[in-house]
This record gives sequence, structure tokens and C-alpha cells, in this order.
Amino acid sequence: MGFRNELVDLQMKTMNVLHRAVFRVSGGRVLASFGSMPAVELHTIGRSSGKRRATMLTAPVHDRHRYVLIASKGGDDRNPQWYLNLVANPEVELTVYGTTMPMRARTATTEEKSVLWPQIVASYKGYDGYQQKTNRDIPVVICEPR
Repeated sequence: MGFRNELVDLQMKTMNVLHRAVFRVSGGRVLASFGSMPAVELHTIGRSSGKRRATMLTAPVHDRHRYVLIASKGGDDRNPQWYLNLVANPEVELTVYGTTMPMRARTATTEEKSVLWPQIVASYKGYDGYQQKTNRDIPVVICEPR
């Protein structure tokens, strides 16, 4: 299982680095969205290192007051590192369409998730497949302005 986890982690990191590079080189014009979901760059503080970390994600549910992120890790049985970082330090920043905003992140309650999940799956059906692939309850993260 250790080798498989390392392979999944390497694949996720590689995809993130490539997405961020294309996004930056294009000035945010390429890969700015995936369907109706805007690409967002989440900035967290590493819970062990204390260093600023950046991760490219999508926000399947969003408006001017909140962005909803899904800690799916492609249906892996482990939570993504970015999620563990924001649980430890919920003061995050989101860069969306070139604008960086200070936000506070929190895990949606069971009730909030039950309302949001159909909207999330309507934006990208793959999230439902990720949930079916794992026994882990995939966290839904709500980011709201500080």
C-alpha cells in the first residue's frame, strides 16, 4: 500500500505543478476554469513546515461570498495535504481570476454538505464517483471572506 500511496501522491503533485505552471505562463487565460467551475489557487500554511503552500483546485459551487472546495483527492482513501493544512490553520487565501482574497476555510457541516452535494455533483459528476470509490467521507470545504 505504501508504494501505491507514493505513486498517487506523485501523480497529484505533478498534475498540480503542471496546472499552476500553465496557468501562470498564460496569465490565467488557460485552465482558468473546468466547465462551469473556476480554477482557484488555494494558499495554505503547511501544518508541519510553516511554509506557504499553493494548490490548484476547482470550486464547483461559488458566488461572491463563498467558494466551495472538495477534498476528494480523486477518491483516494486519504485526505489531501491541503485539507489537513487548512484544518490546522483555517486562515487561507484564494486566488480566483487573478484576484487574491483572504478567506477563512471550514469543513461543511453534515447538513450543509447534504444541501451542497447535489450542486457539487451537478457541476462535475466525477465527485460522485470519487465518493463511491472510497470509504472516507469526502470533506466539503466552505471558504468565506475574512
